[in-house]
Amino acid sequence: MRKLPRDFKLHWGKGVIAEEASAQTPFHEPCIQLLQFEDGSRSLRFCTYNHEGRFQRVPLIVSEEAIDALRESVQANPGIRELIEKLAAP
Repeated sequence: MRKLPRDFKLHWGKGVIAEEASAQTPFHEPCIQLLQFEDGSRSLRFCTYNHEGRFQRVPLIVSEEAIDALRESVQANPGIRELIEKLAAP
């Protein structure tokens, strides 16, 4: 697991990665991150890391086989879980 919190910087703001939910697969490590910006706003980043731990700038693809492990990791991260529940709410 990568150290948390850790800093990030984007073109439109910076802050910390406060939570991270991920799953190991044979091909990569799909990840959902809770980004907390300096202004107090929060965002989810859906991303992936390779097996050497490097961030990948590619679309996130999560196989059906990895869903259970990723769900367990999401359940352990209350901020990520809260925003995903908002995303899935009717």
